[in-house]
Amino acid sequence: MKFCITGGGTGGHLMIAEALVEAAVNDGHEAIFIGSMSGQDRKYFESHSLFSHVYFLETTGVVNQKGFGKLKALWLVFRAFFESRKILKKHNIEATYSVGGFSAAPASIATLSRFMPLFIHEQNAVEGRLNSLLKPFSKRFISAYDKNSPIKGYPVKDEFFKTARARSEIKTIIFLGGSQGAKAINDLALSVAKELQELSIKIIHQAGERDFERVKKEYEELQVEAELYSFTKEMSYLMSKADLAISRSGASTLWELCANGLPALFVPFPHAASDHQYHNAKFIVENDLGWCKREDEDLKSILISILPQNLESKSRALLDRSSRDVAKKMIQDAVEIVNKKSGIFNKIK
Repeated sequence: MKFCITGGGTGGHLMIAEALVEAAVNDGHEAIFIGSMSGQDRKYFESHSLFSHVYFLETTGVVNQKGFGKLKALWLVFRAFFESRKILKKHNIEATYSVGGFSAAPASIATLSRFMPLFIHEQNAVEGRLNSLLKPFSKRFISAYDKNSPIKGYPVKDEFFKTARARSEIKTIIFLGGSQGAKAINDLALSVAKELQELSIKIIHQAGERDFERVKKEYEELQVEAELYSFTKEMSYLMSKADLAISRSGASTLWELCANGLPALFVPFPHAASDHQYHNAKFIVENDLGWCKREDEDLKSILISILPQNLESKSRALLDRSSRDVAKKMIQDAVEIVNKKSGIFNKIK
């Protein structure tokens, strides 16, 4: 079967696209990618070997634009819509899976205009505007936060399950600010570094490229040893060494921590669209799987209060909550629906 996978803009969306193409190819299917020249789409997939073809169209986000900027963004989507129709026809695509983000609009709408099945994955607890708009027209709407979702869980790479373990005592803490880093999390790590050293708790810290030198210098001045990174692709390995995470609550990172059984204190990015990072983490807190606090709260005192706690119940609950092979289930479900549709069409003929 031939799939189009579309969407992106940010790493969270693109990691789902990557999980889906891996599942599709492993099951003997073919997939192309349609994304945007803006955002991180090209960085992820310009030389990706699993997609048979990749296309990056000239589009930008519409929601955050004003005035003439919004009109220009809509014009680019309109033009990319026609380009997407041609691409879908050229490759005889049978179904499209949207992972959300502004770059999903042209190919998703083009799919519907060609009366082809559209499948959608919503990564956040708060539905994106494009996903909400297209949801009534989709064959499946998959969300880890929706109890009515036909497939439970979140597509996470298998490496996070392979290194999973149940935690109890806190011997190592990992501070994660995302690929760009987070000053609030970096400042928290530095403020508590001496106390952690006195408690013989090791520090792993991804500080982000922009703040790396400052953080490195302050650790040196504090005379505290930390395993410090600006950015790393070895996240599953680093998570496996830790017993507690301090992290932003973007969906992909949140569910990777969940798959690994690693409890976390989440500090949501306050300017995320629709405050979705807070609502992502709120889901974890409501299920007694971790903690969530705002940047302006006394994060140091909150972290210190967590250190003596036994994490075993939360860690095991996280492992129970995680579902393996979610991407594979999503692809198999889509294939089943498309084949059923084809069977009905053939009977009518």
